[in-house]
Formats: sequence, structure tokens, C-alpha cells
Amino acid sequence: MEIKAIRLFDGGFMHQQFAFGGEGKEGLDEQIIYRSSLQNFLIDMGDEVVLVDTGFENGFAAPAKKLGAPLYMGEKVQDYMEGFAALGYRPEQVTKILITHKHPDHSGAIKYFPNAKVFISPEDAEALKLSGDSIVPVTYKDGAYHNFPKAEKIADGVWFVEAKGHTKGNSIVIVEKDGLFYMMHGDVTYCDAALKANKLSVVFEDVVAARQTLDAVRAFVSANPTVYLSTHCPEGYENLEMKRVMSL
Repeated sequence: MEIKAIRLFDGGFMHQQFAFGGEGKEGLDEQIIYRSSLQNFLIDMGDEVVLVDTGFENGFAAPAKKLGAPLYMGEKVQDYMEGFAALGYRPEQVTKILITHKHPDHSGAIKYFPNAKVFISPEDAEALKLSGDSIVPVTYKDGAYHNFPKAEKIADGVWFVEAKGHTKGNSIVIVEKDGLFYMMHGDVTYCDAALKANKLSVVFEDVVAARQTLDAVRAFVSANPTVYLSTHCPEGYENLEMKRVMSL
């Protein structure tokens, strides 16, 4: 099994009030900024290829850099399908797509994979109006996974975990490999600094659930050697490259 990053944007920034301000902005400083990027992840299982989120659809152009913007995604590196192909894969090889949540930077390229089953929470599947034989609404039928109450085993060592808050059906994916836990969390936090500081971003649909999820993620990371694979900051691909275990 091998996990790979598909890098889409890099060299961006987010300010502290955006990354930390979900439960109040008192004491935060919009002039403090953190690095931003965009990447999604691929799991090569040997006998099948599994995607965790799919980035934007082809041709997406991010908003231009703007002074004072809460979030600048960065300069475009490549379209999702270009990055996918650059890793040496073909769309028809993908058998499963695990969608952490409905936002277009995580779900935009689903349509390019003709043979893939798409695993997604029922809430976010409904929000995206996804239906048909290729769509698998996840029921979290396997019960608890460590301290998370609801999870479903997708394949050996690959778990789909309920983690509501950022969206009403938000989920995370955890891969067990060589004694480490690789957590692809979507947007539970927008930068690793927020995880360490125990701060929610300003983007959520249910702040109570988002707080419960962040608490559960921090508890898991504290108890297990976790490589934290973020979508929106360069630590996502850096942590993967270095197998860097998150320390709180």
C-alpha cells in the first residue's frame, strides 16, 4: 500500500481569523498568516486504486491573489486529472472514491472515473444530488473505530469515519500502514497550526458537531501515531513525504 499526494495549488496563504475564528475572533490577528495549498490523496492498494477526494473539475481557476483576503489558495500547479495522470495512473484503474465532504475542491472530478464506486455520507450525497449504482451512501456499519463512534471499513487498513460539522455529512479517512495512522481529514482544520491550537475555522454547517469532531480528532492524534494529511496547507504533502507524526 502506498499513499500519494495529488498537488493542485501551492504558495497561498490564510489569515489567522479565517483559520482559527470559528468560535470567536477575540485575540486573533488577521495579519498573522499561515501557508496554504490544495492537494488530495490517492491510495495505491496494489490490486486497486482508491482516491480520497477528487479536487476541482478540469479548468477551474482560483480567485486571484488579493491583499487582505482571508484565504488565497495559491498558484495553480495543475488540474486534478493532470496530477492524477502524472502519478502514472489511468482513470479506469480507480475502483473506489472516498469523499470526505461535498465541497467542489473535494468532489469536482468524480465524473472522470467511469469504474469507480463513490463512497460518501448520505447527507452530502443528497446535497450533491448523487444517485445511481456507482454511489454508495456510507452507513458506518462497522461501529466504533478507536474513539470515533461511527466508522466503516472500506478495505484492509482503510476506514471511513463519521466526523460531522464542517458539513452535515463530513467524514474523514484513516489508513493504517506500518504502525502509523494516516488521517486524511478533509477540512476538519484548514492548517495544522489550528489543530495544535485547538481552533475551529470559520467554515462549518454545525459548530457543535464541528467542535465534537475536533475534540475527537485531537484525542485520536494524542493516543495514536498519526500522520495528519491536510488538504489546504503544505504540511499535508510534507507530512506525507516525511512520515511526520503529529505532536500536540
